[in-house]
Amino acid sequence: MPYPIFDRDQLILKPLNERVNDLNRDTFLHLDDPIPEFYDAHLETLAERIIRAKARGATVMIMMGAHVIRGGVNRFLIGLMQKGYISLIGTNGACAIHDLEFAMISESTESVARYIQEGQFGLWKETGRVNDAARYAQENGYGLGEAVGKMIYENPVEFPYYESSLFAAGYRLGVPITVHVSIGQDIVHEHPNFDGASVGESSYRDFLTLAYFVQNLEGGVILNIGTAVMGPEVYLKALSMARNVARQNNQSIKHFTSAVFDLVDLGDNIHSEAPKTNAAYYFRPYKTVLVRTVADGGESFYIRGQHRATITNLHRLIMEKAV
Repeated sequence: MPYPIFDRDQLILKPLNERVNDLNRDTFLHLDDPIPEFYDAHLETLAERIIRAKARGATVMIMMGAHVIRGGVNRFLIGLMQKGYISLIGTNGACAIHDLEFAMISESTESVARYIQEGQFGLWKETGRVNDAARYAQENGYGLGEAVGKMIYENPVEFPYYESSLFAAGYRLGVPITVHVSIGQDIVHEHPNFDGASVGESSYRDFLTLAYFVQNLEGGVILNIGTAVMGPEVYLKALSMARNVARQNNQSIKHFTSAVFDLVDLGDNIHSEAPKTNAAYYFRPYKTVLVRTVADGGESFYIRGQHRATITNLHRLIMEKAV
């Protein structure tokens, strides 16, 4: 017989305006703000590769974690999207949650240490709008990311700070922001209005959209920014699918550029896998993005630094070199 399950109707959800948050949208950088100093010669090379990829019509895609949004660099990513330098951004569920909360109340990021003690962590009513977007996506044939962006962009009264929303910008510009959900991993999965079928279907549609764009990665660029598991794993499966179809048509997807933006010290040799006795072997961006998927014709780079410095300076270099 089926195992017993938790009764979500017992939960008490509180209004989002009662929550104490750690981050405010005031920390988001504007394009004309001074940016942190950062230099890496490989970042210049990446800027040039992105410019060339755009010129040839190849995919330039980003896989990113939620700390990128928390780093306050949304406007710099949106700026690259507006100029046509980003084809697609793949995210996790936390990205959608932070983006929606910032667009709604200009704040996000609750204290886990505080609210887990009283059993209130994640249980905030308005954040559950992400689940409403998933239902809309399933009913209307949208991917989850597009549905979240559409909700934010088309409801400025509910989301008065949509101007800096990555998802709203993606919807407005027609640049897919895909969401790759791991069920049980996000706070909205606690909510009574969470529906696994709608989230599963709409997130899987996002995966197929991402795989479609990977088919055009030859001569393109893939950036893995601040995502240790979701980004490398989703990209890996999509690349296998794309290469399978390309091979049937006597084509290949192997001459492209990959890069990882993170803080981990990977040492000097990033182009060979670390031995299994080394903890670095289990850091998936290393072996998957920097080594395995570009081993037959691609080139990879590691950009080590804070997102607030690396992404803003990548934007600066692209704007300077594209003139």
